[in-house]
Amino acid sequence: MVYERIVDKKRLDFIVNAVKAAIPLSGMVLDIGCGNGIISRHLGSLGFAVTGVDISDKAIAIARQHNRLSNVSFKVIPAEALVADPDRYDAIICSETLEHLDHPGGLLTTAHALLKNNGILIVTVPNGRGPRELLVTRPIQWLRQKDNWVWKLMQRIKRSMGYTGTTVQSAADDLSHRQFFTKSALERLAGDHHFRIVDFRNANFLEQVFPFSLIAKRSLLIQKADCALADRLPHSFSSGFMCVWRKK
Repeated sequence: MVYERIVDKKRLDFIVNAVKAAIPLSGMVLDIGCGNGIISRHLGSLGFAVTGVDISDKAIAIARQHNRLSNVSFKVIPAEALVADPDRYDAIICSETLEHLDHPGGLLTTAHALLKNNGILIVTVPNGRGPRELLVTRPIQWLRQKDNWVWKLMQRIKRSMGYTGTTVQSAADDLSHRQFFTKSALERLAGDHHFRIVDFRNANFLEQVFPFSLIAKRSLLIQKADCALADRLPHSFSSGFMCVWRKK
């Protein structure tokens, strides 16, 4: 199981480069909300000691099924349950995780306790006011709440087109977005939990927005161009954010 979409690979490259630049090769990494374990296993293949945690039994089962590395382990456990082992990790990853939480601050408090003073926290999230969230995620979640004939018709159409409701990142049953972060909101969240953001970058632009997504998912060239364009746009235009946090 590997990433195929360019934006997923871009996100993975950002995480790998940040980890390699900040911690020793033998460093300890915690992947919170690891899902199916792709990031954890990739970092493990580079020599890092990685623990992936998630609350989804289905996702962790897939992660374990694909794992062949002795330096990578997976646990079905909330991150908050790990606070008994403080100041342990050189790097902590929260990739596409915070937006799914009702109270992301609790996770960040835990991350702060678990992270070494010179360690890094890597956060990737959708831009809550970006094209993907405004034009796809929010309308779909609104329709799902209504649960009317339009939603049921959309579900049938999506199934006929091969959409399963899960992603290569995670097989969890509920992938709803509960938080919609802007850049300024992330900066406030970081500051409120004794972090500072030291690197902030864009992910992609329009390639996940329907109906353009129907074309883009079949063309790596379009996806590459979309990611390259996002790098040149203001942060508010991006569909996703990638950033590195350090303790204050």
